[in-house]
Amino acid sequence: MKTLIIAEKPDMGRTIAAVMEPRAKNNRTYLEGEKYIVTWAIGHLLGLAEPDAYDAKYKRWNIKDLPIIPEQFKIVPNPKTKDQLKIIGELAKRCNAIVNACDAGREGQYIFALIQQQLKLRQPVKRLWISDLTAESIAAGFERLRDASEFEFLTQAARARSEADWLIGMNASRAFTTRHNALLSVGRVQTPVLALIHDREKEIEAFQSQTFYDVWAEFKQDQTKYKGAWQGDRLTKPEEAEAIAAAVRGKTGEITKYDTKQTKEYPFKLYDLTLLQREANAKYSYSAKKTLDVAQALYERHKVISYPRTNSNYVTEQNIDGMHKALRMLGTGPYADLVQQANPNLVHKQNKAVCNPSRVEDHHAILPTLKRPGTLSKEEQNVYDLIIRRFLSHFFPPAEYKMHTVMTQVDKHLFKTSIKELLSLGWKVVLSKADQDKGKKSKVPKKEEEEETDEWTDKKFEIDAGRLVDCIRAEMKEKATQPPKSYTEGTLLKAMESAGKQMENEELREVMKDAGLGTPATRAATIERLKKVGYIEMKGKKILITDKGKMAIDLIRNAGVDLLASPEMTGQWERRLHQISKGEAAQEKFMDNVKKFTLSIIDKVRQQPPAPANAFGEEARGKRSAGKENARSAGSATLERTAGATGSAAGASPSRREALGSCPRSNCSGSIIEGRKGYGCSHYKQGCGFVVWKEYAGKQITETMLKSLLTKGQTQLLSFKRKDGSTVKARIVLNEPGTGQLSVREEN
Repeated sequence: MKTLIIAEKPDMGRTIAAVMEPRAKNNRTYLEGEKYIVTWAIGHLLGLAEPDAYDAKYKRWNIKDLPIIPEQFKIVPNPKTKDQLKIIGELAKRCNAIVNACDAGREGQYIFALIQQQLKLRQPVKRLWISDLTAESIAAGFERLRDASEFEFLTQAARARSEADWLIGMNASRAFTTRHNALLSVGRVQTPVLALIHDREKEIEAFQSQTFYDVWAEFKQDQTKYKGAWQGDRLTKPEEAEAIAAAVRGKTGEITKYDTKQTKEYPFKLYDLTLLQREANAKYSYSAKKTLDVAQALYERHKVISYPRTNSNYVTEQNIDGMHKALRMLGTGPYADLVQQANPNLVHKQNKAVCNPSRVEDHHAILPTLKRPGTLSKEEQNVYDLIIRRFLSHFFPPAEYKMHTVMTQVDKHLFKTSIKELLSLGWKVVLSKADQDKGKKSKVPKKEEEEETDEWTDKKFEIDAGRLVDCIRAEMKEKATQPPKSYTEGTLLKAMESAGKQMENEELREVMKDAGLGTPATRAATIERLKKVGYIEMKGKKILITDKGKMAIDLIRNAGVDLLASPEMTGQWERRLHQISKGEAAQEKFMDNVKKFTLSIIDKVRQQPPAPANAFGEEARGKRSAGKENARSAGSATLERTAGATGSAAGASPSRREALGSCPRSNCSGSIIEGRKGYGCSHYKQGCGFVVWKEYAGKQITETMLKSLLTKGQTQLLSFKRKDGSTVKARIVLNEPGTGQLSVREEN
């Protein structure tokens, strides 16, 4: 009899067949040769059943029927791919052995485990575990097939993850939905990611910009010129700053301190998926999903890179020889000039910046394979280029700099200068010219208090510390403190990856350093899901939370189930799942704890006061059944936005019903509450038309500014830009207490 090989996708199956059975007959849904029959899943052919598969009463969502905790989880075929599942079953009957050739990771293991369970496959199973789809790797992988029993703990972890997500998603979604009579789906990954965005936007909203002043001076000694920043407490009065500039301008100064030191900058780490997504977002504005799709095509279709869904930035000792071969392969073609300059001796088993087996679990960092790329799309070429240049950088020495720190005193005023002089470009020769120029302009991140120059120069900097210098120019510059920046997909991926670092618990933080929120393979899907359900929206590269997203987080937190919106829970889960996959923790104990947490959620939601009758728009009502699929996937929350108040406040959010002040309109006893686009009166239904819109004269009206308008009739002093580019100080003034009409009043 023959051996059945089950790959995860058709392309992978055909690639394996081309190596193991090159003369195989193509039967459309499988390929058959003399020794092997190769077929494939099409992603997930099976999934966990809906609640009504256990009891028909669950077709109707009712909080009284919760919790739903199956004794044994049922699995059901995906209706769209059930024919392929049937084919696998028929082929298996003709074979006496099976090779699991699904993706070498937790989800690939789970896909095969469900197929094996549903079809009751009893044949002995071997596991193909490879990191790229080149002919060499496939052949080598079949030479060292591993016994399926080695992966039993990984299967348990995958099953536990899926079933736990089902328990939380189904029960929490139904509890919140039925309690508030509007569709609200929650999950252990999407919800804390949404909370990250929510909390960042709250920080931005609450931020109060402060104006301050810098003083800069330019000094000259012979042909050498350099700039220095005044050292002292932050200046908040322009006259103080101007007085300092006037005091030093045209004067002679002395160098009180001059230090130099040599520094080296080593190549950045090899790419894991998240780092690749972050950099593709920063350089090309690609979404996380776009980068993942492109990388997957480079892996599956073109076979020019290794497995991309990895969380490692390192390789093992076994990869070093392959890296040298890949370097030689790149020696002809567009990267030939760089390869000629490369030093193969820099990549070796003792180089811990590259080779660190303890930091490689399922898969090593993303590497080029020995296959030359054919015709690539523009997006594929861009991502491939990122991977190649990062790979090549490790065959070059570090970039070298000479750091100059100069302290210059004029009269009693001290100025500090930091200059980064390039000595050797090193590995940075692999960067594109645009990236090299960008690197020259970039500054080392500093706190706002560290107002100093950080000039980059590729010219020799020479200064004689024993001689005087002339202050040839001095000026003050007005600056303003800046709010935190809204997330981009790149910075959100970084936050998801490192969310645990904010935890006090050392053990959880260490786990989250590697695990974070979600996995490299799922983070892109999480962001896409938040977009799809209307929780976030894109404004250029910025991610902004919608009113719908704010309401989801507020309702979850107000219910007292903060863990659902916290990375801490994910840290706890990932720690246990990791331990289960290594045989260090019991799947049963983990599931018992998940069930207890599920019961706790339901109890707390039952005690939560229902949202007001007008808290959700009509569009959200009567659609609770539509949330079943979203709930099953544990977290693609679909809470509908409030239509609520349609008066001048443009719809007050039920989660922000607290009064922000009294309505200033005469004979009105209403309170000012926050809506989607403005702050309006709670008595809008009685005809009060007072509203202050959230954006006015290019400024965002914050709660603090609003309260100042309501109590004092004006805001604090603000900076405004004129059309000619000049700056003017002014206040926003409440002109009409009856309507909320505003104006800008300049002040000298």
